[in-house]
Amino acid sequence: MLFMYLRLGFILLLVIAFGCEKSSPKAHKTYEWKTAIVTASAYNSVKSQTDSNPHIAAWGDSLKPGMKYIAVSNDLLRKGLKQNTPVRIEGFKGLYLVKDRMHPKWKNKIDIYMGTDVKSARNWGRRKVTIDYRIEAEQLPE
Repeated sequence: MLFMYLRLGFILLLVIAFGCEKSSPKAHKTYEWKTAIVTASAYNSVKSQTDSNPHIAAWGDSLKPGMKYIAVSNDLLRKGLKQNTPVRIEGFKGLYLVKDRMHPKWKNKIDIYMGTDVKSARNWGRRKVTIDYRIEAEQLPE
């Protein structure tokens, strides 16, 4: 009986040691940072600025005051600023995440989420800013 357990343990060890696929360069994702100049405005999770459910973003993410989120125009989505892309915004500290998308009429534009503080959003207004965003790097041929 002991011999059988030892044999099974040895077989299991071999399966683990040799059966696991080693990570290849293709399996490891690399990222690069891109820069863009965009028009930035601000928005709030209030019905007058969104829809009947102002605390839910376009992809179903919950919006909560204090979170560092942005919405992006569709042309920026095509440039790689897809859901959960980290973004640095000129004049703001920390990283923001893409959590929402804007109406198709907008081009080269982001909206910075400012919770329910409508006054802060109005004070921000609209201005040109530089953003840096992280995208998956193109895979180089081997």
